[in-house]
Parts: sequence; C-alpha cells; structure tokens
Amino acid sequence: MPSKDWTEVWPAVHAERLALIDDLTGGRPEHWSTPSLCPGWDVHDVLAHLVSTAKTSRWGFVLGMLAARGDFDRDNARGISRERAATPAETLDEFRRVARETKTPPAAPATRLVEAIVHGEDIRRPLGLHRQYPVEHVVTALEHQLKTPVAFGGGRERAAGWRLAASDSHVIAGTGPEVRASTLTLLLAVSGRPISRDEIGGDGAEAFMRQLAPHG
Repeated sequence: MPSKDWTEVWPAVHAERLALIDDLTGGRPEHWSTPSLCPGWDVHDVLAHLVSTAKTSRWGFVLGMLAARGDFDRDNARGISRERAATPAETLDEFRRVARETKTPPAAPATRLVEAIVHGEDIRRPLGLHRQYPVEHVVTALEHQLKTPVAFGGGRERAAGWRLAASDSHVIAGTGPEVRASTLTLLLAVSGRPISRDEIGGDGAEAFMRQLAPHG
C-alpha cells in the first residue's frame, strides 16, 4: 500500500495503542522493570515514551527540541522523566487516557505506524508477548524506514547492500545477497532492533546478522 494519509493512519495507530494496553493490563509487577529492546530503557520507560509522544504536538516538538538543544536523545529522556508516573499502573492509565489522541510532531504519517509497531515490539518481545499486526500497516512502516536515513530515525543505511525480501508481503527492496524474513522482522532489523538468526533466511542471512551485531 502506498504512503498513507492521516485519515488512514490514526485508526491504525489507535488500534495498536489499545492492543498494547490490553496486553499490558494485568501484567506481573516484574514485567515493568524488564529491559526492552531499546538500550537503556525498561518496559516502563518505553510506555512512558509512548505517553509522551501521544501528547506531543508539532509546536510541542519544536519547543522540546529547543529545550534539548537539538538532541533527540535528550528530548526523549525528558519526555520519559515527565510521563513516567510513580507506578506503572498510573502510567498505563495515562496511556489509556491519551490512546486516541491525534497529536504528532512534524513528520510523515508513516512515522506514527513505525512508532506504534516498533515500540510495541520493544515491549512485547522481551515479555514473550505476540501480536499479529495487520501486514499492510507493517509494510507501510517498513517502506518508510527503507527510504529514511538512520539519522532521522529510519534504516536506509542498514538496508544498503542487501536484497530484502518479505516472506509475507510484496516487499522486495535493494540489491545484493538476499535476506528473507517476515515484514515485521525486516522492519525491526532495519530499525536497529535485535532479531534472531532463525527468523531470517537467504544467502545473505549470516552476513546480515553480523552487520546487525553490536560492536563494542
């Protein structure tokens, strides 16, 4: 599906937020301190970040970046500090309250799907939770990441030099050794998230995994 406009994106984003709320409701206390797929953030931190971004308007984003002196990481940290409540239950209640918001920073509609899906997996995978995302939404998110530089939150450089072939959608992108995986796995990989070797195939799989491995 080509680039979505806001009228298509918001219902999908709202559905993802509500699905994540359902998954986290009634979770065990120790779940909240579980490290997420985002380095340095636990599950509670990611949830607080989602609350923060749900509340962030275009003007609010500009003001936040000015206060953070143009540093995205610092701005994100400030948002987490502001929205991480005294208890996870309170943070979840606040996410529930803002789940249907349509505020957004100045960005393409597809970025909201990237955020909802990738951060959803940042939380779900470490907790052993599974969601069957509508594949057309994952395709939109992946196609956006493939054309967006890493410096702007995308994954273009991570995908360079590979032929990425989705096993469950029409997406085939790039040239080089083939890496075949689900659309979701490819989205996570190019977004800088860890994936398992058994999730991918193709003659480029081994080298692709080496490229993704963190370097100390």
